[in-house]
Amino acid sequence: MTPPFRADRSADTATIPILTVSVQQESDVVAARQRARQIAAEIGFDVHQQTRIATAVSEIARNAFNYGGGGRVEFSIEGTAVPQLLVIRVIDAGRGIADLPSILEGRYQSETGMGIGIIGARRLMDRFEIESPPGRGVTVTMTRMLPLRAPLITRRTLVKLLDELAAQAPPPALGELQQQNRELLATLEELAARQEELVRLNHELEDTNRGVVALYAELDDKADHLRRADEMKSRFLSNMSHEFRTPLNSILALTRLLLDRTEGDLTGEQERQIFFIRKAAESLYELVNDLLDLAKVQAGKTTVHRAPFDVKNLFGALRGLLRPLLVNASVNLVFEEPEGIPEVVSDEGKISQILRNFVSNALKFTERGEVRLLVRRDGADRLTFSVSDTGIGIDPADAERIFQEFTQLESPIQRKVKGTGLGLPLSRKLAELLGGTVSVESSPGVGSTFSLTIPIGDAVATPSVPEIDGKLPILVVEDHAETRMIYEDYLKGSQYHMTQAVTLNQARAAIERVRPRAILLDLMLSNEDGCELLAELKGRNDTKDIPVLVITVVDDAHKVYGLRADLYAVKPVSKKWLLDSLDKATRPPDVARRILLVDDDPTFRYLARQIFAGLPHEFTEADTGLAGLEAARATNPELIFLDLMMPKMSGYEVLEHLRADPKTRDTPVIVVSSRFLNDADQRRLRDLNAAILSKDRFAHADLLTNVREILTTFGLADLLPT
Repeated sequence: MTPPFRADRSADTATIPILTVSVQQESDVVAARQRARQIAAEIGFDVHQQTRIATAVSEIARNAFNYGGGGRVEFSIEGTAVPQLLVIRVIDAGRGIADLPSILEGRYQSETGMGIGIIGARRLMDRFEIESPPGRGVTVTMTRMLPLRAPLITRRTLVKLLDELAAQAPPPALGELQQQNRELLATLEELAARQEELVRLNHELEDTNRGVVALYAELDDKADHLRRADEMKSRFLSNMSHEFRTPLNSILALTRLLLDRTEGDLTGEQERQIFFIRKAAESLYELVNDLLDLAKVQAGKTTVHRAPFDVKNLFGALRGLLRPLLVNASVNLVFEEPEGIPEVVSDEGKISQILRNFVSNALKFTERGEVRLLVRRDGADRLTFSVSDTGIGIDPADAERIFQEFTQLESPIQRKVKGTGLGLPLSRKLAELLGGTVSVESSPGVGSTFSLTIPIGDAVATPSVPEIDGKLPILVVEDHAETRMIYEDYLKGSQYHMTQAVTLNQARAAIERVRPRAILLDLMLSNEDGCELLAELKGRNDTKDIPVLVITVVDDAHKVYGLRADLYAVKPVSKKWLLDSLDKATRPPDVARRILLVDDDPTFRYLARQIFAGLPHEFTEADTGLAGLEAARATNPELIFLDLMMPKMSGYEVLEHLRADPKTRDTPVIVVSSRFLNDADQRRLRDLNAAILSKDRFAHADLLTNVREILTTFGLADLLPT
């Protein structure tokens, strides 16, 4: 039976109705499918798309007939411009769908299979919507976009389309079944072809996967090899620091002794030869140091030691360190005084290392003009240190290259001043460890500005507990009554008499009146700064030799010794420590002292003796750990220099034996080593009450200062008079 249908020849609007098919009996479902295929063909869909659309209409129309008691299928076109949409609505007046969300999510299926048709139809169309208010029927809207090549459906083309549809009598049900069979066979053939293609692709993919797996295995092997090589490199460089640095330290220290004419004058030619030897050793030493520092950073062995420090003090120290590098009279080295800069909590040593690198590079590549170091606030929580020069400058294209290892740019000056090519890469890595960055702005022929930006850090409150320093006859400058009482109790029955002062003016008056042999000074007096008195005492010729002992709860030896205190300790101190320190501080300087040198390298035993050249000290030398132990027990030295890396018995073992023997338990020991000491090594030595002095320092002009600071902590400042 041919189902009734209605064609709409209304005016061209945004929605153009095409055809409505009534679905009242089962044959109408077949007719709806046929009309869907005919319309799809007429408006430009290919055979595959025609089948998809016809199948979707058939499934939803069958649901309308089976569950909705019949309904209708409406075909229309939406849109007045390409691409247009084919819109199909299937409407019934049944009871609606009770559990629509479960059906759409694929979680529900009735005994009759309800739900499968809806899910299948939705997959065949571009858009699929269902409205099912309870008891008011179901409206299913399906949309498919017309092909871009399809002609635009307008009022005129719609009339022609309707005429063609009216002329096409729907084929009988048997014909529709035959058509579906043909479509099914074509689909099966296509699926078979696709299956064959899929099998072929799977074979190719398996071959490719095997190749990829083999490649990954090879890459993993290479990556593992590279990791092992990198670890071996870092371990080699770290462990070889002793072997690298020991001969260089010897050369630098010995050439310094020769150039200082310690053993007599030199001829002009000898001085020139020694100068060249020293310059070559310094270049090699710089390369070794940069390599080792870079290796430590890459190996993760570099520790950041954060502590509060004053930028003014940092600039003061840099000024003293960098002035000797200024050998060109045409270049000025300018330090802008930091104003309004807060206390910084960071690793002062690493910041100093980065800035020294920047300044030394600037001085190398600046022939005239100035090199200027300044610091400024960069927002609320960051500081930026800048080193600007008027040198040769850098092409912006090379700005990133200079931070790559071993990179040196070609220039006439570069050929005269060789570098390692490691300083700037190391500076960048150190800045990253501090949570900061380095950058450069430069123009050829104008100059460069290298910048270091770091976080200020959280301010650390300075405890209000006093620092004290002292010697005898004793003046105690202390505003804390309980502390004064403790010192008075310690000194009862001793040879020392204590005079007290609670303000700086009282202390000045007492110094003029008493002329003390030693001063115990609290740097943190009420509303006054004891540093003022310490600087004043060390700056006057008539008081600079009075020993000043600082005892504090603030662990800031760098600050205290920077102010030239003679001794430093952290509160509380024992009675024995105080009396022993006062005894040593007031001992006449010309008394011979016993010093033991334990080192398998005769060069460094010789260099250690030179520290005390001109003083009447008695030296005992040992070239093995066992011989050093025997000498320590036999001579009862006041100080021991101990090397860590020795055959048979290491310095660690010697130190443990010394601390286990009551006779040598308290003997001061300075561990001297070229080996890199990690945090665990340093903690182990500190637990054994040993000070640490790198053999690197023997090649530097500040060696005496470093040794004096260590001796002062042991209360042995008089071993090396100022």
